[in-house]
Amino acid sequence: MSSPWSRHATTERPDAPEYDDPADDAPADAGVAGDAPTGSGAPTNGHHRANGHTRPAGPDAAEASPAAGNGHVLDEGEMAAAFARPADGSPTDAAPRARPREQAGAREPSVALAGAFGRPEGTPDTLQRPAESTRPRPEHEAQDLWAGETTERDPWRDPAAAAELGAPAVREREPGPDRRAVGPRLSARELLFGRRVAPSALIVLAVIALLVGAVGGVVGHLTAAGSDALVDPGASLAQVDPGKERPAGSVADVAGRVVPAVVSIEVRSGTTGGTGSGVVIDPRGDIVTNNHVVSLAATDPRATLEAVFASGMRATARIVGRDPQTDIAVVKVDVANPVVAQLGRSSDLKVGDGVIAIGSPLGLAGTVTTGIVSSLRRPVRLDAESANANPVIDAIQTDAAINPGNSGGALVDSTGAVVGINTAIRTLGGTDSSGQGGSIGLGFAIPIDDVRVIAQSLIQTGGFAHTDLGVNAKSVTDGTADGAQILNVVQGGPAARAGVLEGDVVTRVDDRPIASADELTVAIREHRPGETVTLGVVRGGRPLSLQAQL
Repeated sequence: MSSPWSRHATTERPDAPEYDDPADDAPADAGVAGDAPTGSGAPTNGHHRANGHTRPAGPDAAEASPAAGNGHVLDEGEMAAAFARPADGSPTDAAPRARPREQAGAREPSVALAGAFGRPEGTPDTLQRPAESTRPRPEHEAQDLWAGETTERDPWRDPAAAAELGAPAVREREPGPDRRAVGPRLSARELLFGRRVAPSALIVLAVIALLVGAVGGVVGHLTAAGSDALVDPGASLAQVDPGKERPAGSVADVAGRVVPAVVSIEVRSGTTGGTGSGVVIDPRGDIVTNNHVVSLAATDPRATLEAVFASGMRATARIVGRDPQTDIAVVKVDVANPVVAQLGRSSDLKVGDGVIAIGSPLGLAGTVTTGIVSSLRRPVRLDAESANANPVIDAIQTDAAINPGNSGGALVDSTGAVVGINTAIRTLGGTDSSGQGGSIGLGFAIPIDDVRVIAQSLIQTGGFAHTDLGVNAKSVTDGTADGAQILNVVQGGPAARAGVLEGDVVTRVDDRPIASADELTVAIREHRPGETVTLGVVRGGRPLSLQAQL
């Protein structure tokens, strides 16, 4: 008996590979139904191959099962028991049935077929759907054939599961950690002497190391040779004579001609001493300088006095004469054919003229600084060497840098002629002729016209006689005019003979205005003894003119 349900169950069972595959044992030359000879084991119903099984021929063939084989003929009861539904018609309540294979004693399928069509290992081998949950189901919840609380959806039982090629639809295990064993590490001793590495490999390694070292040595040698090539003892640079602007009167031209005539003067007495500058004024070796530079040598018998020339030559110097009233002194050295400075005329100077100061500030011989004439006939009172001294100069003011050690040096004009002897500077604390302060752009020099007269007198006689009016005065002002008020008059002096009284205010000496007591002093010293000067005085508010013979 062959029913539609039996054919459906046979062809749609997921575990169909468990049945004998007609293709497993078919001969290679088996044909289709009706082509094989009778009794050869070929199918006789035109639907299946017999895998070597025989079916009865004749009238009983219609009553035999399509799946019968091995010479066994199933009757209708056996067919129903093998393929019919259970009595109640429910597949979930049916008890497991013996497969036709087990009843017929069929052999197991091949391993290849079982792996290709069989169920995965560990999955339930049943077509029954899972038992219904005891949980009350809401009315709106769909009656899913495969719903269940404890059973996951199985693609082998899900009618909606898609068919695809590949591995079975089961969860794959994640790869575990690499647990490959790590072998022991080789020490240097085992590597060289433990015979763990072939000797030939060690030899090759040694050769490679030697080659690397040789290449490094060659590269180092080439690098060193290349660096040595940077130095060429025979190389010479091309010399070019550029056109330098050093015309006559330039600072470089003036310095080149005057510096050799300026010397550095050093005074030592035990552990004390000082330095200054001087200017060679004649070929006999006479040098003019400041009195305060050589005063230590003049008062201390143990002191030594030396002149150091620009060439570095040293010569012992002796004091010829000095004038504390004007801070001028002359010393002499025994030097053959010294370079002599050219003396100019300070009376020709104008404010704004360029000047150059040359000396040895702070012992730095041959130092040259430049500036201009800031003012002329500036009365400057210097530090007194003694109580009887009244050092006042009618100075040239300049902004050329003058510092300690410049005292006695030369102040020259643009032609290189000496127009003054640097003497003092003005500091924030006052006028400094001892060289203890620093330059703030206010330097003072003795006019060379006065220096020439005094130096010549010192060389000829060893001293110099100054003119004196015979008065003591102080600086005064009434708000509109300045002058020198007479404090006392020396009896029998030039002022007393001229009729000057105490309280008179001197405002003019000849054509020169007098604005202070120091200016009165320098104005009188401009004249020589025996000369007559005209004094403009104010007495009781009335101007007077008096004649005084010096």
